[in-house]
Amino acid sequence: MGLTKEEKNEIVKRFGSTEKDSGRPEVQIAILTKRINELSATHFNKNKKDNHSKTGLLKMVGKRRKLLRYLEKKDITRYRQIVKDLELRK
Repeated sequence: MGLTKEEKNEIVKRFGSTEKDSGRPEVQIAILTKRINELSATHFNKNKKDNHSKTGLLKMVGKRRKLLRYLEKKDITRYRQIVKDLELRK
């Protein structure tokens, strides 16, 4: 259900400055987005009454929102690039 190591490493390589740079906000936002999309697309279609997972999903969305707000204040060009790459705002 969660992300595999290969998927995480691929995200880190794509959005990080090095292969082991998982601390950048872009990498953390991308990992959270992948988890949110997988959870909302597959899990909640089967389990509509799973309120505990909905709580976890809302926490992940809030954490992603905080990271996006931080990145927007710190560097607007990096923020615009990550929003464009992940297609978050439409």
